[in-house]
Amino acid sequence: MPKFSANLSMLFSELPFLERFAAAASAGFHAIEFAFPYEYEPGFLADLLRRHHLTQVLHNLPPGDWAAGDRGLACDPGRVAEFHSSVERALAYAKALGCPRLNCLAGRRPERVSIEQAQETLVANLRFAAAELKKAGLTLLIEAINTSDMPGFFVSTSRHALSILDGVGSDNLLFQYDVYHMQRMEGELARTLQANLPRIGHIQIADNPGRHEPGTGEINYGFLLPFLDEIGYSGWVGCEYIPRSTSLASLGWMNAYSKA
Repeated sequence: MPKFSANLSMLFSELPFLERFAAAASAGFHAIEFAFPYEYEPGFLADLLRRHHLTQVLHNLPPGDWAAGDRGLACDPGRVAEFHSSVERALAYAKALGCPRLNCLAGRRPERVSIEQAQETLVANLRFAAAELKKAGLTLLIEAINTSDMPGFFVSTSRHALSILDGVGSDNLLFQYDVYHMQRMEGELARTLQANLPRIGHIQIADNPGRHEPGTGEINYGFLLPFLDEIGYSGWVGCEYIPRSTSLASLGWMNAYSKA
């Protein structure tokens, strides 16, 4: 069955962030991911990983000023220099944490910027980032996010994300496929996963509606998770969901699919 990683941005949120590492390990996880490590010193986070025998499998590039509404920098032609600096910062963290893949949030298209300008900027920025990550032997990811949860996000469908991969043309740029986001935007989950498997570098899961744990909504995870094995997906599956009650109580679904 799939290999699951605990997304500490959402799981164990009843605890302070730094206590979530121990909670994930105690719950049986061997791998974690989270959105942004930048509030903490990389050496301190690396020590937490070692102490709890955890592998960091993913984090994001800096998104800009999240509190001010930024959801990524990569499609904004006025912030290219800032984006380049963010790649350098993310690489420093990834190397310290032993993290093999970084996700780039495309961001919201600024009102003053045309769709064509945003697309050109995003492709150029991703080409730069992919080249920098390749020097370090790392993989770059790009994610499509539903526009109900994140209005105005520039990349919101698998078709758009895959077209960006075509435009960039870098062999270490892959698609981060979030089942929850793609269910909300387009459906056709199994068919899309199978058709594009070689171009998918990471998968994240949550059910819909509510973005809660698998088994609480309309997505047939009893079919979809074994299907990932059938089609040969060998990467990580990130548990990026909001527990309906407590985090530990939310993990019951995993017993039917694998050993965590």
